[in-house]
Amino acid sequence: MKAPRFAYARPASVAEALALLDKHKDDARVLAGGQSLVPMLNFRVAAPKVLVDINRIAALSGIKVTKSHVRIGALTRHVELERSPEIAKHLPLIAAAMPHIAHPAIRNRGTFGGSCALADPAAELPACALALEATLVVAGKKGERRVAAKDFFQGLYATALKPGELLIAAEFPLPKPGSKSAFGELARRHGDYAMVGVAALGSNRGVRAVFFGVGDRPEVIEADTVDGVLSKVGALAPRGDLHASATMKLHLARVLAGRVLKELT
Repeated sequence: MKAPRFAYARPASVAEALALLDKHKDDARVLAGGQSLVPMLNFRVAAPKVLVDINRIAALSGIKVTKSHVRIGALTRHVELERSPEIAKHLPLIAAAMPHIAHPAIRNRGTFGGSCALADPAAELPACALALEATLVVAGKKGERRVAAKDFFQGLYATALKPGELLIAAEFPLPKPGSKSAFGELARRHGDYAMVGVAALGSNRGVRAVFFGVGDRPEVIEADTVDGVLSKVGALAPRGDLHASATMKLHLARVLAGRVLKELT
């Protein structure tokens, strides 16, 4: 199939992009990497009247390390995260997740912000953002606001973004000394969406495990110890889909959690 008719705009700045989004609101969609949006257009799952292409806005790209956090621009490509020595050093959980995202051709174009703004419940980066307690930076006509990851992802393809707003970056606090992270997922084929995945962080504050592919959004389980987290996995309530039944998903979640969380001990 072919995409429906739409107007096309290519702003050169964040201000110009925000003006377009504020003007068109629900009639506009943002084009970043396009790895999800373009197929949605072609299948006519999405039919915006205006497509706002942000790829020319250099200010939305890049990785910056400060004394307190790592800032990832929304337009930063998956491949940049995968190859970044700063990400490998400071955010090894994200580095571990990147090879699981689709295939190299997708990672060459897909963006960090696009993945978070889409909020696919089987996606890796929203789960990592929750596990690492990231803050999402959102811009609108009234200025910037910051939204904690736990409040940003609100359901199936639903986020805290309001009409006219643009996700511009995420800020990840630097992990405390001695903290460990671990990541794993199970898919029918490498590169497919995960049937079940786990992104976990362990520190002197306890263990936080984020399960994805098991509900309409990433699910967080926290406890003082690994065993404490494992004892709570049965409380997950996954829904069956074309890949696996609910019973199978829960079984996979238990098995995968045992494997992944073992790396934190």
